[in-house]
Amino acid sequence: MATDETRYKRPARLIHWTMAILILAMIPVGVLMTQPDLNRSFQNSLYIFHKNVGVLLLLLILVRIVYRLTHKPAPLPADLPDWQHRIAGLSHLAIYALLFIMPVAGYIRVKAGGFPIESLDALGLPSLVMRSDALAEFAKMVHYFGSFAIAGLIAMHIAAALHHGIIRKDGVFSRMWPPFKGQTD
Repeated sequence: MATDETRYKRPARLIHWTMAILILAMIPVGVLMTQPDLNRSFQNSLYIFHKNVGVLLLLLILVRIVYRLTHKPAPLPADLPDWQHRIAGLSHLAIYALLFIMPVAGYIRVKAGGFPIESLDALGLPSLVMRSDALAEFAKMVHYFGSFAIAGLIAMHIAAALHHGIIRKDGVFSRMWPPFKGQTD
């Protein structure tokens, strides 16, 4: 069981679990919205949800990166093998990178393709990219292949968390859970 010294602080846990819920909603929405023969009104609602939650996730990952750079992460157990330390570090780095790349690629795909992002448009924010079918297609490809990479990494992350929480019972899972209990700064 993690203690206040080995647990992530509450802001880190709240950002983590907020993003986890949003990302786990985005994956099936992203798959469903691209299905052929979907009711057009329903499909439009899914696209609107996906684009605007993507904007929120981009803001959250930027906050999360700043927080991570200014707050030392909770330590891993001392008895964790070195290879697991390295894999944990590399997988977290890859997840952070993809959590940034995915919404940026989505934004570029949408804006370069000439489509709206309703939340940003409502704020009167101009597009940061020019209209370009070639750029939109490239960003679409990055977003498409990135979706498989991030889904795989998230599955691996969840499997590792469950391994530590259920099998090893070494306190790794409880460093991030529960989101509301423990340290507050």
